[in-house]
Amino acid sequence: MGRTPRLTEAERKLWNAFPTGDYVDFGPVACDTDCPAGQNAPKDGDTWGPERTVRAKVIASLLLGARDGGAGSVPAVRLRGARITGQLTALGGTIQHELVLSGCHLDEPIRLTNATTRTIRLIDCTFPGLSGGGMRVAGHLSLSGSNITGTVRVGRAVFESGLWLGGTKITSDDGTWGLYANAAVVDSGMFLRNADLTGGVSLVGARLNGGLFLEGATLRNPGKEALTADNMVVEDIMRCTDGFHADGCVRVRGARINGTFSLNGTVHSPDTRYALHMSHMEVRELYLKPAEPVDGVVTLAHSKVGTLHDDPATWPEKLRLSGLTYERLRGAGVARRVEWVTRDPEGFRPQPYEQLAAWYVSDGNDALARRAQLAKLRARRQTQGLGGRIWGRLLDVAVGYGYRPWLAGMWFTLLLAIGTVVFGLNPPRALKPAESPDFNSFAYTFDLLLPLPAFGQRELFDPGGWTQWLAYALIVSGWILATALIAGATRILRRPQ
Repeated sequence: MGRTPRLTEAERKLWNAFPTGDYVDFGPVACDTDCPAGQNAPKDGDTWGPERTVRAKVIASLLLGARDGGAGSVPAVRLRGARITGQLTALGGTIQHELVLSGCHLDEPIRLTNATTRTIRLIDCTFPGLSGGGMRVAGHLSLSGSNITGTVRVGRAVFESGLWLGGTKITSDDGTWGLYANAAVVDSGMFLRNADLTGGVSLVGARLNGGLFLEGATLRNPGKEALTADNMVVEDIMRCTDGFHADGCVRVRGARINGTFSLNGTVHSPDTRYALHMSHMEVRELYLKPAEPVDGVVTLAHSKVGTLHDDPATWPEKLRLSGLTYERLRGAGVARRVEWVTRDPEGFRPQPYEQLAAWYVSDGNDALARRAQLAKLRARRQTQGLGGRIWGRLLDVAVGYGYRPWLAGMWFTLLLAIGTVVFGLNPPRALKPAESPDFNSFAYTFDLLLPLPAFGQRELFDPGGWTQWLAYALIVSGWILATALIAGATRILRRPQ
């Protein structure tokens, strides 16, 4: 094909370099590897003159086949330090060549909706957003190090070799989404390491076959959702570590992570319903060890976890666990887990206690399992009416709801000792002196405490004065202890519902 007419000198350099894929350098670019996100992107690109300016339609023409490639070479558009004017657009087009822009300034947003492309690399560039919904990338899309002053929209897009936003700074232009990638498919990993995003990140329904990496990333969307990833599927690993920070809700409701999910950064969202919304999700191994307790409510309700690693020092003050199931718990604080399940801000829920007790049993901690069941009954008592609370208190004091039967023996021994001493000093009168055996205060007290007399002394002697009230009290106490033991034994032996 012939050369496109009316090319500027800068555009002619690009046109001539395209067949061999050589870089065209228009100026120096920053290359500091330790700078904040987006810092290497040009800040004065809008002032660059015609010697560094290329029209976007020239680039689009080359990408869409306006010129043939050279024999034995791989054609590509590769620019450094250029200002690109106009809108780079390839709506629904098929791009057979690689696009690499490094340290460039683009005046207008990029539009690649429904395009089919090769690898696109916009490294350390400045531009006002990208629309790539439904695009198919036979390679990867890299926006690493760029400063983007608008939303990156790649919903329903497919990336065969990854989506890279390492060190990228995105500032949403509408205050909603910084990165919108709902239903996107990323085959070789999605990387947002050390990225800085103002506006939410939406990954609803996305499938990330190579993992999701948010190490050192900062997500800002206060009062709203910093990360929304409902029903997302992640193969291998999801990491929110190494200085990860979210100012806003991190929501992964219904997500399935077929590997490890690690969170040891910080999450602050006290003014949303949940700060960390992890309900109805499935994860094989969950490391929930934030650098500090999550500021806000955390929910793991109705989730299924293989192994949960956490730390009592960073347990959130408000934690919903109703419906959570897990196979293993790891970390310190095994004996403190009862405290862990009592943090539901909505009040008593029985299932977390039952799940904890079941795990204690499977782990060989029968004593702790009984402690968890006892804690459940004590917590439930606070939700009952006056009669239920009184009866529950009696069961608790008498036999620990059946989980502490030794308490009944202690109370029985104490009452037996009191009665033996009192009736030894103040013996009751015999009802039939000629037929009554010798009085024995121990046997008499024992008979009073038992619902069914064992020694026959209770029917033969009648206490008088104030000791008569003591006898009545011992009879009532005996019945209470017996009833509590029966009720406790029934509770223990009854099959859990």
